[in-house]
Amino acid sequence: MKKISFRKILPSKILVMSFIVIILIGTFFLSLPFAVNKGQNISILTALFTATSAVSVTGLTLVDVSKVFSPFGKSVILILIQLGGLGIMTFSTLVFTLIGKQIGYHERKILKEDLNSFSVGGVIKFLKRIVLIVIGIEVIGAVFLILGFSSTMPLKKAIIYGIFHSVSAFCNAGFSLFSDSVVRYSSNLTVTLTISILISLGGIGFAVINSTISYYKTGKKRYNLTSKLALYISFFLTFGGAIMFFIFERSNPGTLGNMGIIDALNNSFFQSVTVRTAGFNSIPMENIRPSTLFLFLILMFIGASPGSTGGGLKTTTFGIIIFYVMVILRNEKNLIISNRRVSWEVLHRAMAILVISILYITMVVFLILITNKIESTSLIGIADSILQGTLHGGSVVQTSSLTLDKVVFEVMSAFATVGVSQGITADLNIFGRTLIILTMLVGRVGPLTFMLAFSEKLKVRSYKYPEENILIG
Repeated sequence: MKKISFRKILPSKILVMSFIVIILIGTFFLSLPFAVNKGQNISILTALFTATSAVSVTGLTLVDVSKVFSPFGKSVILILIQLGGLGIMTFSTLVFTLIGKQIGYHERKILKEDLNSFSVGGVIKFLKRIVLIVIGIEVIGAVFLILGFSSTMPLKKAIIYGIFHSVSAFCNAGFSLFSDSVVRYSSNLTVTLTISILISLGGIGFAVINSTISYYKTGKKRYNLTSKLALYISFFLTFGGAIMFFIFERSNPGTLGNMGIIDALNNSFFQSVTVRTAGFNSIPMENIRPSTLFLFLILMFIGASPGSTGGGLKTTTFGIIIFYVMVILRNEKNLIISNRRVSWEVLHRAMAILVISILYITMVVFLILITNKIESTSLIGIADSILQGTLHGGSVVQTSSLTLDKVVFEVMSAFATVGVSQGITADLNIFGRTLIILTMLVGRVGPLTFMLAFSEKLKVRSYKYPEENILIG
């Protein structure tokens, strides 16, 4: 029998496997009887859905976390959020480092993939700094949230809620211990601004935070191109999104219409920040207008920055593609950003991520729409039901309770690991919920990384085929 060498497995495959393993472990603990409150009961699929949502730092749920899960269950969710946000391989490496185990080159390559770093050199030092930064930010955030919550609840409860929401916000998870997310605190500047800042710091990326610290700590007053692009685009999306949200919803009595100008501006900023990656909401999502819904879809799709706790296409990927379009329009030969020439290989990866993302989202939306009313759990049963409904005028497609806009919003939220919903998550059948579980996992590890994990190793050909042009456009 041929022995499989761990070192020959692709780092991307190990990364995906590590997420799957921790999800299954989380599912086991959430399935335990004492993980839920007395009188409550959840299925294995619900436990799996919740564990995946926590590890992928998404926030979509089939049940009300605040009412269904016990303190033990909520603690498990919090641990899964922290593991998913920090990165499972990152956490594992930290543990091995603390106990004095040497980290080899192969392990550093996996860690590089998990952190989305440039190289394996200095990755352990980078990891240690990240952990200290994360702990520091989450502790400070918890203190401010405790102050904000303490005005409406006992101090002990405020401490628990402050810690949970600080970790959830920084990891861009969107899990809340309140049934209405943070709608009840829409007028509390301490709570909303603290969560907004935590989300922004978690979504900007560890590399950018590290670069910012180095910028002020050392005499080298220069950001690298990744940090520049991430900061510029994040700034534009955050404040541009806030202005557009304010314009679209100011006259809507179901959202901002009945708020004062300060609260309206604050909630516009909050929603612009959270909808890109986190999933908290300070206004009822079911009341937003179609124009705002479309704005949210764009912000969710672009998402957070690389190497962060958020998902989506990523700000730098979006930026590279926009700059490339400008290169084409200007008829230039090189991709230049901030007086730096960007490798065409970077553009190829960016285009691959864009195409894979669009194709994947389209496929999942299509499958959910055509299988929503089908109760069969087997692929043969689903195919048979679709054919029966299509050929004999059945109600498989026609009477679906899920509209296209709501399904697209749900899938986009799962793919971008955002977690905001228009309330259709629990209406999905078993097949639909399974697709959302897979989508959350794909969104967390990255669509390109996920695809590479199941592809063959690079084959280098010793020959080239003849070149021929193709007419396009």
